[in-house]
Amino acid sequence: MGYAGVNKGGTSAILAAEELLRQRRASVPPLDPETVAAAFGEILDQIMGEGALWDPELAARAFVQAGGDTAEAVHLLRAHRSTLPRLAFSVPIDPDSVRLLRRVVSAHRSPDGPQLLGETVDYSPRIMSGPGPGDPLGAAVEQLAGDTAGASTRVHEDRAPQRYTSYLAERDLLAAREDPGDPEPVDLALTPVSLPAERSALLSAMAIAETGALVNQWYRGVCGPDGHTDESVTLGEVRHGEYDVRVVHPLTGRPVVVGAIRASECEAIDHLDQRGQDSSKFEAGYGFALGHNERKAIAMASMDSAVHRARGTALGRELEQTVMHTLDGLAANGFLEHLKLPHYVTFRSQVERAEAARDEAAGAPVPGDEAAEAPRSAAPAPASAPESAPAPVPEGADR
Repeated sequence: MGYAGVNKGGTSAILAAEELLRQRRASVPPLDPETVAAAFGEILDQIMGEGALWDPELAARAFVQAGGDTAEAVHLLRAHRSTLPRLAFSVPIDPDSVRLLRRVVSAHRSPDGPQLLGETVDYSPRIMSGPGPGDPLGAAVEQLAGDTAGASTRVHEDRAPQRYTSYLAERDLLAAREDPGDPEPVDLALTPVSLPAERSALLSAMAIAETGALVNQWYRGVCGPDGHTDESVTLGEVRHGEYDVRVVHPLTGRPVVVGAIRASECEAIDHLDQRGQDSSKFEAGYGFALGHNERKAIAMASMDSAVHRARGTALGRELEQTVMHTLDGLAANGFLEHLKLPHYVTFRSQVERAEAARDEAAGAPVPGDEAAEAPRSAAPAPASAPESAPAPVPEGADR
């Protein structure tokens, strides 16, 4: 759970402060979870990813209760998750079983399967809409028809399209990343963080990392002082779609579908062209984020590749520590928020040390320094008895 403020006194003041917030929110018409989920789907996906709990209704309730504060909403969601029993563990999801809602392959002009733009504003001008009805980006029917006149129509089979990494592997251009020493995914909810971390632990930490923090760490590596990633990374594939979740039936022993989630995937392709690397190969980093959160998936895939390339070096150890200890938004925001709690005792000790240092620099006696406060004419203390003549021990005492 990381840092969280607790009530250590001043109960009436705390309750009054919370009541002020409730009164302000009570003046606003209530928002039902369905409306919130429809209007703020992107931010709810981010909250569910960082909260590590897929439940759009709960995420909507947390978002409203937090007043739109995403960090607080994640805190609410994780706190709720910690109270839930674990009834079963799901069967690993096959990513190729996805029902595609969006797919972009920027590394290939005509990949296997379709390019699906899906729901996106990636190619739209950022224009603020004015008050009242109307959409500045609204398109007429004839515009939606596009420039397909005279163009051939390609019909794609109803099957999972080939991944770009499979395309590279078929041509013996993809470096292997299998690690037999990391057979089971690490569950950070049950396993404490430890270093060095396995790949599954690093991916798990990035999957629940704060999106902005992860993107910042990736961008720092691109154009900052670290240089653990570079601009030559190409996105082999970006996907968004629905995945069935299955668990093993306790009676039949067969997997059964118990629900579905939406998620975003990314494969980041990096050419191994540095000194000492096999320049005939490419390497693929992988990212998987709950909901429609392509930013996190892209940054995660690039960081996965960066950590692997730097493994065993000082930079690699620093990267692992950064990923495992500093990207969790709940821990980071919790530590920041706890600074607003009372710290007058510890700060008073700092003030006293600063005053003592000031007095010492000015040549004034430091309180508590007996040598400095003793009179110069005081008689010297008697010499201690020699070690060869120990003091007598009272009869009957333990020797």
